[in-house]
Parts: sequence; structure tokens; C-alpha cells
Amino acid sequence: MNNLLRSLPKLSVRTTLVICVLVGLITYLFYYFGAEIALVLVPMAGAAAIAYSLHLKSLAEKTREVTEAGRIHLATVEALATAIDARDQVGVGHVRRVQIYAVGIGKILGLNKPDIDALRTGALLHDIGKLAVPDHILNKPGSLTPAELEKTKIHSEVGASILEKVGFDNAVVPTVRYHHERWDGLGYPKGLKSDAIPLTARILSVADAFDTLRGARPYRLAIPRDKARQIIQSEAGTRFDPAIVSTLIRNLAALEAEIVEQGLAYSDLDNSNSHFVEQIKLANREVFSLYELAREFGSATDLQETLDLFSAKVRELVPFDTCAVYLLDNAKRIAAAAHVEGVNSDVIAHHAIMVGQGATGYALKSGERVQNVDPDLDFFYAQLDLDESYTTLASVPLIAAGETIGAVTLYSCELNEYGEEHIRLLETIARIAADAIDKSLEHDEARTNAMTDPMTGLPNARSLQAQFDKEVARADRNDASFQLVMLDLDGFKSVNDTFGHKAGDELLREVSKVIGGQLRDYDFLARYGGDEFVALVPETKPEDVADLCMRIEKAVAAFELPFSDGQTARVGVSPGSATYQRGRSFDQMIAGADKAMYVRKTFRKRTMQMPFESSVNGASGSSFIVELDESHVLAAVN
Repeated sequence: MNNLLRSLPKLSVRTTLVICVLVGLITYLFYYFGAEIALVLVPMAGAAAIAYSLHLKSLAEKTREVTEAGRIHLATVEALATAIDARDQVGVGHVRRVQIYAVGIGKILGLNKPDIDALRTGALLHDIGKLAVPDHILNKPGSLTPAELEKTKIHSEVGASILEKVGFDNAVVPTVRYHHERWDGLGYPKGLKSDAIPLTARILSVADAFDTLRGARPYRLAIPRDKARQIIQSEAGTRFDPAIVSTLIRNLAALEAEIVEQGLAYSDLDNSNSHFVEQIKLANREVFSLYELAREFGSATDLQETLDLFSAKVRELVPFDTCAVYLLDNAKRIAAAAHVEGVNSDVIAHHAIMVGQGATGYALKSGERVQNVDPDLDFFYAQLDLDESYTTLASVPLIAAGETIGAVTLYSCELNEYGEEHIRLLETIARIAADAIDKSLEHDEARTNAMTDPMTGLPNARSLQAQFDKEVARADRNDASFQLVMLDLDGFKSVNDTFGHKAGDELLREVSKVIGGQLRDYDFLARYGGDEFVALVPETKPEDVADLCMRIEKAVAAFELPFSDGQTARVGVSPGSATYQRGRSFDQMIAGADKAMYVRKTFRKRTMQMPFESSVNGASGSSFIVELDESHVLAAVN
């Protein structure tokens, strides 16, 4: 009997009284009306029992629905907060871990239920105000400028305002608003100090800071546990409430155990590429990369700098083993590799593709993308011997101002194919880059024109000065020397007077080629002005440059420019050289070489007179001596 009584559910006093009253009432009814009353009471009791059972089931269902709604509400809030954090490149689990730290500290400190609930909600939504901070600031990998830092500070006020509008209780709003205040009063938004800062905000500040240190950010890697703990402790009394820091450190192991138990350990979730957070992070990295691309391209003018930046940005978003940028020539018939990064770069750097040939050639011809075709098609005609073979490629034309200027082609050794997302990103980057590349091409052309003599195509005096400075730096660095050779044409004025300036211009161009043919590949020849040329000859002794001057004299003397009527024009050249010695300026070198050149010219004027014969239409002309101020001149005249 005792066991039976112990097995019965325990009833409240109120329920017991009700049962007693009912028992007494039934007893009275049986006594007053007799057993027949059972015919009435039993159906009534059965109906009441059924109704009560249905009521309990309905109540349980409503309770389950309310519980599920509450769970969904909390899960939605957590997912929203996590998605907001993802814009800041914060991984999965940050808000939940902050919640565990904050609520745990609050319970240890004996906070009441409203404050604990404020910590629980505030931890989830403390950074909701980041919706008001631009993506390019949140995703910036480097340090923020003062202006950018000020912009980020609005998030605590904005977050609190959002929560006020939603109708969260009064304890949550100040928790969010003041969680960036500092113990020493140097925080924001109000500059509150020590105990003037709400306790829940001080707790959230420590919890948020510790978990932020433990996670990776765009501007740094994750910080190890012990190092993060040392940082938090070092800022107790300045940034953080010392009592709260002490509470966290003393109970850190227990709080971390709870984090691990709930599957929120730092290594469990932050590296999950399939999680929606990773997709949001990727999307925001794309936005930031494109923003940076547009900003940096806006200031880039050097072609190689632009192409380096282009390939670097492509690598951030699209995988490749080799990235090649091919640019079309002026005739739009051949595209040469202007920039190559990755495997086989030494081979492909010298590669040129005809429009219409291979995958890249088709992209250049059609102005459309090409993807996932045999990469060997690009190298078949040139028969390049690649060190590593490719499995697939993707080529996208570079179009600026409605015209194709080239193509960017990605080659992969590992991918089986480039997906639509790869191509979308590549086309987006190429669209931004094309205008910058076109601008850089124009800038390079203008700079080349500014440094080039338009008649001969040689470097001009300005370029000569720049090259001289380079040779001086090299000579001083290596304790070496070099030669500057001044070359002045003899008889050029007579050619202009006899045949006209157009013929004289043609002669200048051809003689510059003759002179250049006597120089080495690494010697430097420039047109200095008029009929004067200057050569910079490094790593040459004075006795060797004398031989060079003699060869140039003979080569120029042997050259003649023919005309359609059978006439020819010839000039001579007088060289003079100067040897660089440390401290000599460009003007001093020019003056020294010029003086030597006039010595040579004077000597030749005194010792040489040149006879000549000419014929017109096959008829012999008379022979005579042409005596001019310049020597070594032979001009054909009627």
C-alpha cells in the first residue's frame, strides 16, 4: 500500500481540496438520490474527462508551438547576427561564443534575470549596426585611416537605435550602445568612464574583445589562446573593467569547455567552406576586391604596374596556374604576351598569337569568352615546349571603348573545367581592367613619344640624359667607367640643299641605322639634335672606342642613299669621345666629346677633298671636285 501511494503523482494543496470537495459532493448525491444518480454522473464525468484530455492536448500543442516559435526566433536572430558578422569577414560561431562568455560572466557575478537576458540578446546583436558601415571599410585588409575608423564607430549607436525601434527591453539597448566604451573614458560613443558604463556593456566588451582576438580577421591571423589572454589582461584598468577581466580569466577553462560542448570551438566551424557564412564572406571579398581594383586602377598609369595589379586581383578570385595577358598590335592582327605570371612563364612570355588562331585567338576575333577547350590550341602553331601541361583554360577579351585591345587567358594544370562563377568573376575584373590597360597603353605611348625622336625612332636628348644618369650610377657603384661618343655628320647641309629636306630626313634615318649597326645590343644611341648623334658605350676602354669610331666612319662613308633618277647622296661622320670619371656631369662629358669631335673634323677637312662622278639616265656627267666646309661629302648633281 505504501508503495502504491508513493507511485501516485504528488498533488498540489489546491488540487487536493478540489478533489475532496468533489468526493464529498458525489457522496452527498448518492446519499440523497440513491444509486440512480450514477446514470447521470457517469456520462457527465466521462464527457468532462474527454474534454479535459482534449484541452491538455491542445495546451501541449500550443506550448510546443510557442516553444518552437521561440526557438526559431532565437535561431533567426543568431543567423542574422552571424550574417552581419560575415560582412566583416568574421567566421561562424562568433556571436554564440560571445554569448557564452558574457552570460557565463554575468551569472558568476550574480546578475539578475533581466540583465542576464540583456547579455544573452545583446551578445547576439551587438554588431547589428555594422549594416551602416561600408563594405570596403569592413573588408579592408590593412589598417584603417582616421576617417575610416570614425565611420566604423557609428555602428554601436546605429545598432542601439535599431533595437529601440524593434522594441527590445531597456536593458538590451544600453548594453549594445555602450559596449565600446572604455574603463579609462577614452571609448565611444559617449566617452563614459568606469562605473558610469552599464555593467552589462562592460561584460559584453570583454567577452567580445576576447573572442575577436581568437578569430581571424582580414587584417591579421587568429591569435593563440595564451596570447589573447595576455592582451586582455594587459588592458585591464585601461580599456576593460579589471574585475570583469579577472572573472573571465579565472573561469576561462569552464567557459571554453561549454563552447566545445556546444560544437562552437574555434577550429570546428570557422573553416567550413559550405556554410552560408563563407558564401557571404566570399561575396563581400568580391565586392571589396572590385572596389580596390577600380580605385587602384584609377591611379595606375604604368602598363606593367597595371598588368601586375590585374593578375594579382584575378588570383584573389579565380584560380589559375598561369595568367597571360595578350595585347594586340596596332594592325590588330597579332597579340603578344605583355604579362605572364605562373608556370611556363619564361616560355609564354615570348609567345604571340595571331587573331583567329587557337582559343585566345578566337576570343580576340569574336570578342567573346572561350572556356574549357584544349589549352594546346594556343601553342600548336608556335610549337612551344611547355615545362608543365595544362588541363583547361578560360580566355576573356579585353574591350575598351568598344574595341578589343587584347585578352586575358587563364591556364590551369589541375582544374577539369572553369565554372560559370569563375567566368563571371573573370569577365567582371576584365571589364574594369580593360579601360585601365588602354589608358596605360596610351600613357606609355605618350611617354615613349616624349622620349623618342619622331624622325629616326631613336631616343631623344631627354632620354639620353636619363640613360646617362643610369650609367653614372652603375659606374659609381661598380667603380667602373664608360665612354660618351659624339657623332656629327659631315656634308649633311649640302644634301638638304641639293636634294631637299625630305631626302635629308630619309638620309638621317638610314644613317642612324648604319651607326646603330656598329654598336652592341647594350650600347645606347640617341639623336642629340640636328645632324648630331650621341652613343653611350659602357664597359669599353678608350683604345677600344677608337676602333669603334673608325668602324663607324668607314660604315657611314660606304653608305649611299639612292634615288629613283639614279642619283645618290652620301655623307661622312666625325666622331669624338670622352671617358667618364667620377663626378663628371653630363654637360662636361658632352663638351669633352664635342671638343674631340671638332678636332677630328678639322683634321679631316684639311686633308680630304672628294672627287665624284654622276650619271643621269645612263649618260655620263662631268667630273669635278666639290669643296665644302664639311669634308667627306659626295653628292651627285647634273
